[in-house]
Parts: sequence; C-alpha cells; structure tokens
Amino acid sequence: MIEESEYFDRQIQLWGEQTQLKLKKKKIAIIGAGGLGCTLAVALGTSGIGEIDIVDFDIVSSHNIHRQIAFTLKDEGLSKAKVVCSLLESKNPFVKTTAFDMRFEEFRELGNSYDLILDATDNLPIRAEIDKYAKATDTPWIYTSVEEYNGQVCFFEKANFQAFNISNHKPGGITAPIVMHLGSLQANLALRYLAGLSVTKDKLYYLYFDEQGELITQKFKMI
Repeated sequence: MIEESEYFDRQIQLWGEQTQLKLKKKKIAIIGAGGLGCTLAVALGTSGIGEIDIVDFDIVSSHNIHRQIAFTLKDEGLSKAKVVCSLLESKNPFVKTTAFDMRFEEFRELGNSYDLILDATDNLPIRAEIDKYAKATDTPWIYTSVEEYNGQVCFFEKANFQAFNISNHKPGGITAPIVMHLGSLQANLALRYLAGLSVTKDKLYYLYFDEQGELITQKFKMI
C-alpha cells in the first residue's frame, strides 16, 4: 500500500509535513453533490483532509453528467452523495467519507461539528439556512454560486448572508468549465484556510466575462 508521504509528496514539498498532518485532523461538510459539489469533492478529496461528509438527497440524472464531474453514465439513478463518497475513497485511501442521503433540513438536526462548511447548493433559501446553522455552531462557511458565464464566491465568517435577496431563483443555462472554475476557487479558499494559510474573509468575489470576452473579477466587502 502506498505511504501517505508518497501520496501527498507534491503538497508536502509545497508546505511541509506539519501542515499536511494538520489537514489530516480537519473535518468538512460539502452541502450539495451537483456541479459545484463534485468539483469540490474531487479537488479536496485527495488533498489530505481527514474527514469529508457529503450531503445530498438527490440521485444522478442523465442531464447532470455533462457538468457534474464525479459521475458517469453508469451512475444514473444512484445516490449522488454515495457515488461521490465511493469515488473519493477509490482515489484516496487516507480519507474518511460519509454520505448523508438527506435534505439539509434533516442533516442540520444531527448535531455534527465541522472545521468548515462548503455550500454547493443551487438554492438561495437553503444557503440562508446554511448561514444560520454556521452562525449557530460558530463554523465558517464558503458560499459559491454560478450561472451562465458568471459566478461568485465568499468566505463567510462574520458577515450575514441576509444581505442577499434570498427569494428562490431558478438558475439559467450553464457549461461545465465555469462550474469547475468557480468550484476550484472555492476549493482553493477552503484548502488555504484548513492548511492555516491566510484567507480574506467576508469579501465577495464576482467573476464574469464582459462583452469583449475578458474575464473580470470584482470584489465587494460584505461588512
């Protein structure tokens, strides 16, 4: 069996053994196993984080697969959370994963504790509930949304998600690359925070392509 020091060799070269060991003690929850959740799981599932919980009540549908990179055609009809957990453990023997095949409203009643919560939903009211849960448990969380050719990411610590209009909104069309782009940014913020590196909190990053096709990033303070 491969040794951890060999498996995580390139990361250890980057930040040393102590930081890698720190990651092993961390536990996170990814709320949603769709496009963002799949990207987060694949990006963070092999990073050395010790425990990753995946929360999603949904099953894999054929129209999900083009942008939800954890799934293949043979997964159609299966639990998204369970498929993602199975994939992570097939890629990384050093991670413990748990699938919570349920809605967030049920999950929050379990009383679990985390170092970080990652929003990968597509539902504004549920994001508001994640914010309330995170504040009640004193847990930081990272919000991400993506639609068409734009998206936004924010590491919430003290700011209140109620600043957003939380009426429900049905997303427009979308392609896989923009989902992966925003999910990767979210994963980078998460990994830096869990590794003890500096992360700017309570600032919204809004990314979009302008009419000339240039990628623009705007920043907004949330408090």
